[in-house]
Amino acid sequence: MELYFINLSRRGDRREAMETQARRLGLNLSRLGALDAREAGPEELDRWFEKNGPLGMIPKGDQCCFLSHRLAWKRLVESGDAYAAVLEDDVDLSPRAPLVLQNEDWIPPGTELIKLEHYGPASQSVLLSDFKDVGHGFRLGQMRSRHTGAAAYILSRHAAALLLAIPRFDLPVDHLLFNPNNSKLFARLRPWQLLPTVARQQQDAQSDIEGSRVGLRKFDLTYVKRELIRFGYDLKLLPEQFMLLATGKAKFTRVADV
Repeated sequence: MELYFINLSRRGDRREAMETQARRLGLNLSRLGALDAREAGPEELDRWFEKNGPLGMIPKGDQCCFLSHRLAWKRLVESGDAYAAVLEDDVDLSPRAPLVLQNEDWIPPGTELIKLEHYGPASQSVLLSDFKDVGHGFRLGQMRSRHTGAAAYILSRHAAALLLAIPRFDLPVDHLLFNPNNSKLFARLRPWQLLPTVARQQQDAQSDIEGSRVGLRKFDLTYVKRELIRFGYDLKLLPEQFMLLATGKAKFTRVADV
């Protein structure tokens, strides 16, 4: 299983940190050059993204991040491998990460997408069902609620092909992969959460795409409208989630930190 890490050319510091981390863990990483929002022009981006989507406009930095992930999906399909892992260059890996990254023998047949990271507050809980023991003290739970972030995941070649077939995108990459409220592809990807997690985005790292999001956070009528629309999407799955909880088929599970 190939391990790709996405890295901007101007962030040699992050490349060095990832490669140092990989050597310490005995992992072989393949670097993929990320698309830089400072250099990408409108003609390079507009053909890939809708002007608006379920969560509003996708900022330029997030668009470039998305297309960088798409490069990894394309590489996987071209390789002919069954699976690949995709990492962002600001992720910290657990000492136990090699147990799930050095081969794919532990992955149950038919699994398309596995989220390896914990994203959000320390108390983050995710609605999970159909738990499976996969060895070395790890379990998988099928995701039934949102758990965003795309700093570390494993996907199949089939899942990569499904993603590559999308002509235009209307969500940031992490919402497309891991948000059932908004993603039309979520039901086909059927993502799983690894427990315990083996990755966590660095909490003190300044994101290179944060600057392009500032305008979207200005409190005005557009902001209020966008948040109300998001809330509406969040309500959409509540009946199904309530039934899963009421019948004991799923439970909210705290996603452990690395």
